[in-house]
Amino acid sequence: MAVKIRLARRGRKKAAIYDIVVADARAPRDGKFIEKLGTYNPNTNPASIDFDQEKAFTWVMNGAQPTDTVKAMLSYTGILYRRHLQIGVIKGAISQETADSRFEEWKKEKEAKIESKRQGLISDKAAQRKAALEAETKVKEARAEAIRQREAEKAAANAPAAEATEEAPEAAAEGGESTEEQA
Repeated sequence: MAVKIRLARRGRKKAAIYDIVVADARAPRDGKFIEKLGTYNPNTNPASIDFDQEKAFTWVMNGAQPTDTVKAMLSYTGILYRRHLQIGVIKGAISQETADSRFEEWKKEKEAKIESKRQGLISDKAAQRKAALEAETKVKEARAEAIRQREAEKAAANAPAAEATEEAPEAAAEGGESTEEQA
């Protein structure tokens, strides 16, 4: 029986979450499986991979073939590197202590890399938020300046009209005097 480590889909439409399962190669994708190892959520950034690494390592060492996607996840989490080191131990090329120390060093570097990516995403998000706020402030200031200019134009337009209305009664008063003088 060929055994595969693969993904089984679950979740709603356009928001899939996958179970990482060990199943017979002939079983359907979402069908019967031998053991569930964990979950994979591609909707987060970085993607959330949560599974029992010891069980996965045991299955890989026993010959279970991972699919391409699961192989990438196993490589990302270090299971395939650990398998590589363990094969070296079995062949006698390195000791178990050396293999364990190499794996721990690799794991620390990988965790630091992942954490730096998370921090970078957080800082990028903060920078985008700050840039959006600055852009919004500029737009607000431009609108306020446009309103001030319109107010000034209205005041300038109303000032000659006000002067004209002030002059009109004076002209009417002068005109009235001249008509009285004529009479």
